[in-house]
Amino acid sequence: MRRFRSWDGTELAYRLVGSGPPLVCVPGGPGQAVEYFGELGGLSDHRTLILLDNRGTGASSVPENPETYRVDRLVQDVEALRDHLQLDRVDLFGHSASGGICLAYTVEYPHRLDHLVLVAPSLRVVGIQSDLGADEVLARRVHEPWHAEAVAALHAEAASPQELERYRWLSAPLLYGRWDAAAQAQAAAEPAQFAQPATDGFYAGFEPDPTIPKRLAALEVPVLLVVGEYDIWPTCRAVRELAAQIPHAEVAELPRVGHFPWVDDPTMFAATVEGFLARRPAPPTA
Repeated sequence: MRRFRSWDGTELAYRLVGSGPPLVCVPGGPGQAVEYFGELGGLSDHRTLILLDNRGTGASSVPENPETYRVDRLVQDVEALRDHLQLDRVDLFGHSASGGICLAYTVEYPHRLDHLVLVAPSLRVVGIQSDLGADEVLARRVHEPWHAEAVAALHAEAASPQELERYRWLSAPLLYGRWDAAAQAQAAAEPAQFAQPATDGFYAGFEPDPTIPKRLAALEVPVLLVVGEYDIWPTCRAVRELAAQIPHAEVAELPRVGHFPWVDDPTMFAATVEGFLARRPAPPTA
């Protein structure tokens, strides 16, 4: 585990895994430790994964100011990590909630990026509804033995923290392409990986920046948007709406995959991401 001090003095932790060109990886949740990335389905065979624990999560320190948990404030931690690593430009990877961090970073520091990879990104920072067409996606899986119980749990109102955890577990199969041993192991590990203050603070007081769509439209950075056929947050339809706002974006819709494609189909996932990263990056912006 390695450490550095971010812009406000908060000590953040990160790990290096694998070999090859560096890929800065920011976890989602929000408020989840980066350990859930594992080695990203073998992407570490091609890239040195720089796995950051966001402030207040995993091995990173709790900040003095809880307002710095907010999605748009976390952008500065990514920039502080880049500076600490002494990298002039980086390839950046975000998943789920950290898609918002990475999108905000991209419009703020486009000159610091060679490639951006967003996997099942949260779309709140760009004002797009993430669950567009979710009922159609759910209907495709009605044949699954767990389907009825999982959908009921997804929409249930919990009366206690214990009941909430039970509903989360019952609905967890909806997040995966297959509810197999690998999916169950990851889902079972999740509760211990979350830091509640970081989760609560992620969107506290946040309002989307109305200039982001215009800034995305001017972006020269190549962007890969990865989304699973079975994901309901975001759906393929929602991710296509984001892609329409970014000139150099491409969408990889992975069949029979959910919210964690490196768990469902690690070989396809790693090949898709590495194939994109291996291409020549965009020319530096002024």
